[in-house]
Amino acid sequence: MSGNRGVAYIKPGVVEIQSIDYPKLVLGNRSCQHGVILKIISTNICGSDQHMVRGRTTAPEGLVLGHEITGEVIEAGRDVEFIKVGDIVSVPFNIACGRCRNCKEGRTGICLNVNPARPGAAYGYVDMGGWVGGQAEYVMVPYADFNLLRLPKDRAMEKIKDLTLLSDIFPTGYHGAVSAGVGPGSIVYVAGAGPVGLAAAASCHLLGAAVVIVGDMIPERLAQARSFGCEVVDLRKDATLAQQIEQLIGVPEVDCAVDCVGFEAKGHGHDAVVERPATVLNSIMEITRAGGSLGIPGLYVTGDPGGVDANAKIGMLGIRIGLGWAKSHSFHTGQTPVMKYHRQLMNAILFDKIQIAKAVNVTVISLDEAPKGYQDFDKGAARKFVLDPHAMIPA
Repeated sequence: MSGNRGVAYIKPGVVEIQSIDYPKLVLGNRSCQHGVILKIISTNICGSDQHMVRGRTTAPEGLVLGHEITGEVIEAGRDVEFIKVGDIVSVPFNIACGRCRNCKEGRTGICLNVNPARPGAAYGYVDMGGWVGGQAEYVMVPYADFNLLRLPKDRAMEKIKDLTLLSDIFPTGYHGAVSAGVGPGSIVYVAGAGPVGLAAAASCHLLGAAVVIVGDMIPERLAQARSFGCEVVDLRKDATLAQQIEQLIGVPEVDCAVDCVGFEAKGHGHDAVVERPATVLNSIMEITRAGGSLGIPGLYVTGDPGGVDANAKIGMLGIRIGLGWAKSHSFHTGQTPVMKYHRQLMNAILFDKIQIAKAVNVTVISLDEAPKGYQDFDKGAARKFVLDPHAMIPA
């Protein structure tokens, strides 16, 4: 039998490459003939992974990480009808059965059947059903006919640095923009210039926004946002967010906003080094016009051992809901239903409507370099690290 290796969470700040079981078409103690085994072509490090590696979740030691997966089918169960051995496929990070009420409504991020603890599941993620992650050489994917997006074999490897982003980051950024109501002529504020924030900003351009303003505290990330036409605000400055926005566009408010930071947010200005988990949510309410919408793809958790106080440890934050109510804001939260968007976004990539890998600065590294990738990402590197376990990605 073939071997397998994967990136495992060991303790806060530490991941290591370990030998792990080669995947089987098995779920628990029963056969999984609706699944496939993938040889992984690319698998990405996500900011959500970083929360776990920092020790900011209840992730158990030994958890094999990785929910952003693109691979080649090397084995298919007898019940798989339409996906074939040899297909190159994108794997939505949401694991979905395709049979429950939520899946049938297109809400695949909250499938009712794949996680005994609560709605919704993902590969290699805490409290998401115990599924083995894909930062590895091989992985098993269930419900293959429903979940997988087949990529065009003749162009997949040519565009793999872009297409690898279809498993999560690109649909997540796009979902944040769509749920915030971005459309032609919109003026948008995107909080956070990490990979999801950059993907959201690029998605705003794709959706026709007139002005996309990105806020962050890391100069390299702000420079990356500028590189594809975004305006930027430096949240370390003493000037308020509203004041900096007014300097850019003449008024201190925007049509809509996207939170791509989540629960590890820091304060602004003098508080830029202090964790203030509700900062982004409160700030985007302040600068979004009355009647505007807030897209919130940034992660918020129900358990945070490193929370700044007892409330933060259970995901209870000091949000100014009265301000949002007074301004008739709409709030849109939760996991992105990747399948709602990934086929259309694949076409946007294939037909050169967007250069998403360039926007998020995709940087390909080997599986063995994953620990350093995590370290560099934690320091704020303006890069999206993509792991190449089998050295298949063209230089």
